[in-house]
Amino acid sequence: MTLSLIAPPAEEPVTLAEARAHLRLDAAEEDALLQALVTAARTALEAETRRAFITQQWRLTLDDWPSRPIELPLAPVAEVTAVKVALLSGAMLTIDPAFYEVDAKGEPPRLAAKRGQAWPMPATRLAGIEVEFTAGYGDAAAVPQPLKQALLLLVAHWFENRAPVGGGRELPLTVSALVAPYRRMRL
Repeated sequence: MTLSLIAPPAEEPVTLAEARAHLRLDAAEEDALLQALVTAARTALEAETRRAFITQQWRLTLDDWPSRPIELPLAPVAEVTAVKVALLSGAMLTIDPAFYEVDAKGEPPRLAAKRGQAWPMPATRLAGIEVEFTAGYGDAAAVPQPLKQALLLLVAHWFENRAPVGGGRELPLTVSALVAPYRRMRL
């Protein structure tokens, strides 16, 4: 299973001005660093929660159809835009959306063939199935406030502590507490 970003978010959940205000910075000398920290913090928190904050396009590539519904690795899912299967010619066949159903609101979001249907087998043994989907809460205004606050706190932490600290994987406790309700647990 491979997850690939097709189209990144068009904006960040917090603006440069919001990050600067949070840090009480008046000057713009470190704006490039601050913007990089905002993007890095969003990416880290998206990985931590297994959620897309701002609308993004993703492709999940599989070798074979699982016996259970396909679990999409990111939430929330707005829509599944395409399900494709490799043909002998090397082209990809797009499966009719009437053939499958999507549980976009599920935790995790899932995709399955409708009752009585069977997925067509891919002609290749590896990476012969592609599921393209849109994930994210929407625009910056739609991102839950606790996630925005966690992002700002993580940016501030990294801005103030530019040298690596600890094992490098731990989030500050306040950030961890803010994202805890949004974590998708792995079973």
